[in-house]
Amino acid sequence: MKLNEWLGIKYPFIQGGMANIATGEFAAAVSNAGGLGLIGSGGMNPEILREQIQICKSKTDKPFGVNLMLMHPQASEMAKIIADEGVKIVTTGAGDPAQYMPMWKEHDMIVIPVVAAPILAAKMERCGADAVIAEGTESGGHVGEMTTMTLVPQVIDAVNIPVIAAGGIADGRQLAAAYALGAIGVQVGTCLLASEECPIHENYKAAVIKAKGSDTIVTGRITGTPVRVLKNNMSREYVRQERAGADKMELEQFTLGSLRRAVFEGDTKTGSLMAGQTAGQLKEVRTVAEIFETMQKECDEVIAKLQA
Repeated sequence: MKLNEWLGIKYPFIQGGMANIATGEFAAAVSNAGGLGLIGSGGMNPEILREQIQICKSKTDKPFGVNLMLMHPQASEMAKIIADEGVKIVTTGAGDPAQYMPMWKEHDMIVIPVVAAPILAAKMERCGADAVIAEGTESGGHVGEMTTMTLVPQVIDAVNIPVIAAGGIADGRQLAAAYALGAIGVQVGTCLLASEECPIHENYKAAVIKAKGSDTIVTGRITGTPVRVLKNNMSREYVRQERAGADKMELEQFTLGSLRRAVFEGDTKTGSLMAGQTAGQLKEVRTVAEIFETMQKECDEVIAKLQA
């Protein structure tokens, strides 16, 4: 069974729940293009989340979901809002969703945690997850250490629920590879930054398009909060200070408000330009529908060649 067959969507793609980017309007655009749009609760408060869910409902009649960052100080209130608003699919990150499982299951919700290690995937299965998203370190934003190529098959071996691959996936070749590893579909984020519908500042989009394969860097690896971003003045100085032994308080001055500066102000020098390693593959801004259609066509062609 493919992801699209399970969720009742056209393509086997979930949009990543990118904080400050994945609005209700953007999630609706992704769902209307045939994927599963997600509203990213990171950077929102409960009132804004409810508002964004209602915006999404008003702009699509297709399935959509919400990504809940469990480390959010208002995660409990948000978890209830997601259920009360009738959202049927929720993905989770940065924590254990076990305490919300009974409520979500009472509302017949599909729960899909994001995991970065096989042991976490097994734990999520035990607490009632319907599937897991195995996200490799190639992805943008908060990352683990295992690559997608090694993570996905080990997660598949560790659980008996469906596995969705994420991290380093932006074209049909990588979608076909995810299928070869045993995934039922993929979650994508970086390639959607280069979409017409994505609400990030044009400077941010231009930086993603301009980026080469080696133009991302992971900040916070030494301090235990690794985040993959595009290289710029902020990220280079952060890593330099981190290696020099700066403490978390000193490092926070570089990142405080940096994502919002990048997304809303187009600050490509001191903003946090979260993006994965697939940025080096992106050459132009296209519609979400064009991105999805091309990925699916390329995947079909790759599989046909392999079968031949």
